[in-house]
Amino acid sequence: MTNALAVQGISWAHLAIPGEPSPQMVDEAVHAQHKNPIDVVIGIGGGSALDAAKAIAGLLKPGNSVMDHLEGVGPELPYAGPATPFIAVPTTSGTGSEATKNAVLSVQGAEGFKKSFRDEKLVAEYALIDPDLLATCPPAVIAANGMDAFTQLLESYASSRAAPMTDSLAWGGMKAARDGLLALYADSGNAAARERMAYAALVSGITLAQVGLGSVHGLAAPLGAFFPIPHGVACGTLVASATRVNITTLLAREPTHPALEKYAQAGRLLSKQGGLSQEAAHAALLDTLEAWTRALNLPTLAHYGVTHADIPRIVANSRGSSMKTNPVTLADSEIAAILESRIH
Repeated sequence: MTNALAVQGISWAHLAIPGEPSPQMVDEAVHAQHKNPIDVVIGIGGGSALDAAKAIAGLLKPGNSVMDHLEGVGPELPYAGPATPFIAVPTTSGTGSEATKNAVLSVQGAEGFKKSFRDEKLVAEYALIDPDLLATCPPAVIAANGMDAFTQLLESYASSRAAPMTDSLAWGGMKAARDGLLALYADSGNAAARERMAYAALVSGITLAQVGLGSVHGLAAPLGAFFPIPHGVACGTLVASATRVNITTLLAREPTHPALEKYAQAGRLLSKQGGLSQEAAHAALLDTLEAWTRALNLPTLAHYGVTHADIPRIVANSRGSSMKTNPVTLADSEIAAILESRIH
């Protein structure tokens, strides 16, 4: 691609994103390129590359620090723009960042955080969704990112802000993931599976942007801030446990809540058994999610150094924007139970 740019007389600056982006990484890139006449920022890669490119595109012209705008950190100044046009080219089937207005940035460590720089002006001008770009994804990346996309679809489907339009999109995305995720994990050369997962990831970005997420993403934020756990792994390893806790809590506290039928519908979809009762469909959903967690070899939290002693701190920092649209308000003990079941 760079050879083709050179032939056209187009100059470029190249920045590699080695891991989940930090505010410092964004600020350094903005400082280095602020005075250069950059016409467009192109993010090529997974969610980390796209989020970094999105944040950099937003600040190249203003030139200020991203810390001025991060939610829940610093002064939270309104973003005025203007943003440099941004083109998103995802090469993983995961975060759906190509369709959202937020760039998620992390500082890892004991005082770490994972927060969003969010504004409508940051949405990609163009998103190029080419399933063939998934062909070189390693299996572990397919597993983590695919489970992140599925989690986003399920959480937005059950969200307290869910709506008929997003339900329709989430349903189609979950069906695509059902038929594509394990197939792509087994063989990244499977073109049909690549198409399904590229679609599932894109749609998950659209649905989460409209109606929000749930407890899995509420927990993924502090886990990613305090420990070196990739976002997709955090979501993938927790989704079965979190869904079980949500269903159990709803049945005990709000047995007529519409999310219970949403979870049942998801169970019927994943199991391809449309005639199941609500109770049987809940069991089918949980069985499927647990089977996927095993089949995709998703590591436990202990693999990244999480211990039982860390649970109170993680729970205390889990009540961000994602937790607010969980279908039921979970007590600290219920959030802790999600983590407990996935430490070992």
